[in-house]
Amino acid sequence: MTLAGRLALIALLLLGCALSPARADVADTAGQNLEVSLITYGPGDIYWERFGHDAIELRDTVSGEEVDFNYGMFNFDEKNFFLNFARGRMHYLMDAEPTTDEENYYVQAGRSVTRQRLALTPQQAAALRDFLFWNLRPENVGYNYDYYIDNCTTRVRDALDRALGGAIKAHLTTMPGGMTYRQQTVRLMSAQPWLMLILDLGLGPYADHPLNAWQESFLPEELQENIRNISVPNDHGGAMPFVQSEDLLSPNRLDVPPATAPDLRAPLGIAGLALAAILVLAWHKARIAYALLGTIFLVLAGVCGLLMLALWTLTEHHSAWANANLLLFNPLAFVLIRTLWRSRRHLRPSRLADTALMLQLAALLIALLLHLLPGVVQQNQPWILFALPCWLALAWTLRQHEPAQGRASAD
Repeated sequence: MTLAGRLALIALLLLGCALSPARADVADTAGQNLEVSLITYGPGDIYWERFGHDAIELRDTVSGEEVDFNYGMFNFDEKNFFLNFARGRMHYLMDAEPTTDEENYYVQAGRSVTRQRLALTPQQAAALRDFLFWNLRPENVGYNYDYYIDNCTTRVRDALDRALGGAIKAHLTTMPGGMTYRQQTVRLMSAQPWLMLILDLGLGPYADHPLNAWQESFLPEELQENIRNISVPNDHGGAMPFVQSEDLLSPNRLDVPPATAPDLRAPLGIAGLALAAILVLAWHKARIAYALLGTIFLVLAGVCGLLMLALWTLTEHHSAWANANLLLFNPLAFVLIRTLWRSRRHLRPSRLADTALMLQLAALLIALLLHLLPGVVQQNQPWILFALPCWLALAWTLRQHEPAQGRASAD
């Protein structure tokens, strides 16, 4: 359904709520006739679908009407969409759609669909319904999206928690999470290795803080799992499971993400050693190849440094702030490109290049020492293992000049 069509549906639902008090449907039925479910959709193939999706389903048991409410709408055609995306100012919308239409889309895409019927009192179900329709109003429908703390799942989680008077948060904040934001991101993006590496390189220490189950419920599959452990009061003064029943409506037909995050230390460490060995060998055997390969590394290191610096200073992507990978890849690399080409003729580096090289080696040492200090949060060991041999190989080759032959010593 197009954005215009979905907005028209929202308008019709609100209109039905206001103008049809005699008709029993989701908008105005009594709380005892409302059945509330959490619908969880498995990860998709496209990168923005890798985290999965979910929705709150309201069903009128009298009329049979079913409506899914979710918080995952965005519009590529929105003015300055990509600029705002780069700045970390993503504008998302709430959406409402008939359950059949919504679920059919995911079934056709091969993504799993699971329904968990939830135990809410009639008063809680009616309060949730009223909140969701209030949230659909034009003045309330939008929100500023954040990957980890304010996304389509945290909004669903918070709406359910609001209906239960904070019972979900009270329970889940006492339970430890299984992974960090970084580990979950790398795990779910592992099907796209290059994108996985870019995201891992760009995440700062924020992504490595330990999470509790409430925080880790930013993912649909984690929220689905975590609410299975919650109990709510019953009519007899005891407790009953919050999840009354769980049904797999459609199985997954796509590749399943791994259960754990891949360990990037060995592959990146091996890649760094291989690149360093090739640089040294090329310096001895093929100077043009050495200069070209070294230039590619330096340009990429400089560009990555500029991007990480921009994410920290110019955007609201707080998960990328204070990134220690800036010690490994930074704009100092640009200073060394000319010296790299001069070194193939054994020419001495300029003072500027010497200073830049010493600063870069000092930055590498600081990056190593940081991991020996207590309380260090950011887990960037894979990138240290990659960068260290590359920079040492470049430093060694750049210092192999021949001053005795009287060649120029200044750039």
